[in-house]
Parts: sequence; structure tokens; C-alpha cells
Amino acid sequence: GLNTQKELGAVARRGLVIGYCRVSYSGQKADLERQAEVVANYCEKQGYQFRIIKDIGSGMNYKKKGLQELLRLVCEGGCSKIVVNYKDRLVRFGYELIETVCEEHNVDIEIINQTDDISYEEELTEDVLEIITVFSAKLYGKR
Repeated sequence: GLNTQKELGAVARRGLVIGYCRVSYSGQKADLERQAEVVANYCEKQGYQFRIIKDIGSGMNYKKKGLQELLRLVCEGGCSKIVVNYKDRLVRFGYELIETVCEEHNVDIEIINQTDDISYEEELTEDVLEIITVFSAKLYGKR
């Protein structure tokens, strides 16, 4: 653990590691808890001083409370690293944009599992349908 004031100061300056977990809908609360457990265990093994942020909302929605808090921490220097279980937990599309913002603020993104998560295939379908719905509404005008 952190013993000396010096070490504590270094962590405060560098900012916490934030474990970010997300599911699309509240029916997946059990999934969210499992995800949080995986991320927390990983952070503990790495010896990180960390905090978990949990979000419920589509990977298409950038107005989620947790995501906004995460980005605020990144921009204010309150976060040194983001840990996610899978890349798409952060956002479904626009990952590069978030990556760029993180790079600008010297924040690393650590992805525990590099493969795609098949158990969230249903979510992907929902997200894609959401895009189609939005685009068709724009194309054909609001009916």
C-alpha cells in the first residue's frame, strides 16, 4: 500500500486509475457487477489505486453520467489510466476520439480482453438498430 506522504502525493498528482464498466440497459445489472469484479480484480493485481465507475446506457450515448465524469477526470488531470474489460465497454463508436483526448492528457487506456465480447452481441444489434432508426428518421423526416 501507500505508506509515505511522498507516495500519496505522487498518486494525487498522477491521479487515480479509473475502472470503467458499462452495460446498455438496467436489465443487465448482474453483468455490470460481474464486469466491475473483473476490472477491480485486475486493478488489484496490478497494484493500482483505483476507483470503479459504472454506467448503464447504450454505447452510442455520450451523455451518460459515468462517461461524462470519466472524461471530466481525464481533462482535469484526476485520472492517470482507464481500465476497461473490453474496448466496446468504453464506447461503441468513436473510440479513437476518446483515445485522442486521453493521449492529450497523458492518460493510458488499458483493455483487459483484446478479443471482441460475444456475450454483448445483442447490445451491438440494439446499437446498430439505433443508428438505422436515427438515420432513417433524418432521411424521411420525422413522421
